[in-house]
Amino acid sequence: MLISPEKLRSLVQTEETDEILEMKLTALENLIRNYTHNNFQIREIRSYSGIFENKVVNPPLNLAVGDTIQISQSLLNNGVYTVTEITDEGMTVSGKLLDCTKNLITKVSYPPDVVLGAVNLYKWDMDNRAKVGIQSETISRHSVTYFNMDGDNAVMGYPKSLLGFLKPYMKARF
Repeated sequence: MLISPEKLRSLVQTEETDEILEMKLTALENLIRNYTHNNFQIREIRSYSGIFENKVVNPPLNLAVGDTIQISQSLLNNGVYTVTEITDEGMTVSGKLLDCTKNLITKVSYPPDVVLGAVNLYKWDMDNRAKVGIQSETISRHSVTYFNMDGDNAVMGYPKSLLGFLKPYMKARF
């Protein structure tokens, strides 16, 4: 996960529940990963591990609770998960895992500027999403013109200027 709901609450004042915040943060994480074609993996922290009874057996070293991992090259469990518990028996992650003997587990880490950019996208979403589609508004003698969200001004539902922080992380897609 890009940032925990608790940490987000310390940066942004919001009344949304943890469940809603987790869904929105997961959506932002997927948007960033798909837009940049970058999975932000740390390939030095990876291993082939089995999954039995919803636990990752023999997970990679140097993982901690709250870390993000990506499971790939699996027949059943491909995806991005958050580590919730590490014991001698194995590692538990957010979400349900199916038994599978061969899974590539890799740590995912997002740079601080990507996390801060995601927080700014969340703030924009809270403050401006309802105004999308309204070009101008006049009340008495006060006129306000909003940002135009058509054509080349918007990418994936956000103003192009807000996604500029992702440019250094863009990878070519083949």
